[in-house]
Amino acid sequence: MPFSENKLGALRWMTASNIGTAHAFTTRFGGVSGGIYASLNLGQNLGDDPAHVRRNYEILGAALGFDPDGLVFTRQVHGTVVRRVTKKDRLPPYAPIPYEADSLITSDTDVPLVISTADCVPILLFNPAAGAAGAVHAGWRGTMADIAGSAVREMVRCFGCNAADIRAAIGPSISMCCFETGSDVKDAAVRLLGGEAARYVTAAGEKYMVNLKGINSLLLKRAGLRPENIEVSPECTSCLSDKYWSHRVTNGQRGSQAAVIMMKGSLH
Repeated sequence: MPFSENKLGALRWMTASNIGTAHAFTTRFGGVSGGIYASLNLGQNLGDDPAHVRRNYEILGAALGFDPDGLVFTRQVHGTVVRRVTKKDRLPPYAPIPYEADSLITSDTDVPLVISTADCVPILLFNPAAGAAGAVHAGWRGTMADIAGSAVREMVRCFGCNAADIRAAIGPSISMCCFETGSDVKDAAVRLLGGEAARYVTAAGEKYMVNLKGINSLLLKRAGLRPENIEVSPECTSCLSDKYWSHRVTNGQRGSQAAVIMMKGSLH
């Protein structure tokens, strides 16, 4: 199976078979938060008790083998900035983050890259030959601005990666079945993809259904990844809102899951 569910006590998280380093696409299960944040909320500044969120990172860190006080977060703004980070960028939860970016890349080991989602597309990247990893937050705006391709190109530029050797996992996110949009998203897809947009956008009355996972997969291939190195989760966060937080289903009253990737020190 391309994606597998992992369990440790109450904790449940998804992994992709192709990545080959410590990583997780988290679910709602296994934390200590309550109410609308129950239970493994990893989103900061959403109104949850910070002590609960910190404890949730401790639980996940124990499962994946990372220091919960040494994480690399970013202020996500649905933009196109790809930021190269190092061990110096590690922070505990709730520490001020001095930059905005929607993709993080690193060649340092023991640097957990963390992005938050609740319908947007999380993408994890790993190139074992070059010793490089990346995490991408692709909302529809970032998708249509090719944030995924930009992350790949920065990994090639900064770390000497061969794009054909980069592995990608596109995690649980809102799927075409539930991502109903207006003409603005359809028009952006046409500008980006031209005639190929018809494969990923379907009219639904006066609205459109858009396949963000499929578009990101195509953009990764355009950036040089081999199709066999791309795995795509079939799970929809909107359909499975009991397992994942969905911004649309909850009208924004929610926690967040996280996508995390880290190269362990044994890669030195």
